[in-house]
Amino acid sequence: MSKPDIVHKIDVPSGVTITVGPDGNHTVVKGPKGTLQRPFRSLSVTVRKEGNAVVVEKKAPRRKEKAIAGTYAAHITNMIVGVTKGWTYTMKAVYNHFPIKMTLQGDEFHVENFLGERAPRTAKIVPGVKIVVKGQDVTLEGVDLAAVSQTAANIEGCTKIRNKDIRVFQDGVYITKKGE
Repeated sequence: MSKPDIVHKIDVPSGVTITVGPDGNHTVVKGPKGTLQRPFRSLSVTVRKEGNAVVVEKKAPRRKEKAIAGTYAAHITNMIVGVTKGWTYTMKAVYNHFPIKMTLQGDEFHVENFLGERAPRTAKIVPGVKIVVKGQDVTLEGVDLAAVSQTAANIEGCTKIRNKDIRVFQDGVYITKKGE
């Protein structure tokens, strides 16, 4: 008995153009908010354009190849959402004793006066992410989900508490909302 083929069909909305490279390894998605491109390195999984849809397919997949095909389909779906609606993360500064001040300086996000520390803590901003700081709220916006989520993780990680009881010291900048 042969294994069934796995096929993910992703419909392309109007206003979005998808270009798949001749070898199926490079996909470019263009939309009203911008352009995204991503290489797909697995040679066993094929990505192709079929009419007004993109098809991610693997013939007789094993468990790992089936997972790779599903991951590629999810990446393409996230790219389509990114170029049409964009991705937004909302973060909030939480502090108990020392008020936190957040600033942007070039491609770095600075958290000043964290736990009363003199030196500011810094987080790298991934290119393509727009950050707005309003009081204790931080909004991250961008087209690429990976860039927006990595920047949020960098900010959250720079306020990690070390050498103190985290049950008592719960200060930090935390993600409160993720989405389109």
